[in-house]
Amino acid sequence: MNGYQLDLQELPLFRDVSAEEVERFIQSTGASVKRYAKHTRILKAYEPNANIGVVVEGQAQVIAEDRFGNESIGHKLERGGMMGSASAILPQFQLNNNTSIEALTDIIVLWVPYRALLVAGPKLGHTHGMVMRNLLEAFCSKNVMMMEKIQLLSQKTLRERLIVYLLQREGRCRCEQVKVPGRVQLAKEIECNRSALTREIAAMKAEGMLVVGEDWLQLNKERIGC
Repeated sequence: MNGYQLDLQELPLFRDVSAEEVERFIQSTGASVKRYAKHTRILKAYEPNANIGVVVEGQAQVIAEDRFGNESIGHKLERGGMMGSASAILPQFQLNNNTSIEALTDIIVLWVPYRALLVAGPKLGHTHGMVMRNLLEAFCSKNVMMMEKIQLLSQKTLRERLIVYLLQREGRCRCEQVKVPGRVQLAKEIECNRSALTREIAAMKAEGMLVVGEDWLQLNKERIGC
């Protein structure tokens, strides 16, 4: 594996870490890079996992899956996004871990063995401290996304849910034009009926509350009272 070719040093996990230090980190922890085809289940709910994964290229989807096979769509993972942290760090709770990860595109993932990461400090020095700092920041970001999901699903109407969804993503991308997936995927993300979502978008557009682009939506803040 060549971290230089993949620009691993540009991942959020390695912020403030040089390319040479990233290579030494990989050698010291036994980290590895794997490629997966589109629609592959990279991680499966309830199954053991000892590694923290980082998306290097491509996109994946977080999916909550119950014992009856019912699925709820979570947030999307892009370059730098992390997966498998809970099952790697808390294996005693794995039987209750209902999270799966599915590749939305062909994808490359960096896998870091959690136990090896813990004991790599003496070998890596300050590099270990910076990686652990970045890891903690990533965990906090996950908590923020979880709270956003709770806020989203607590809305009483589909219109309110769509508005909250767009405001959340506008805050992340710092852009009023929010890029959105196709209607089927968008309906899954906000957990609603696709036909009802399509009607609501058309109604909000007609009322001047929403500007609709080919692959983006933009709220009219004055019309929605924000």
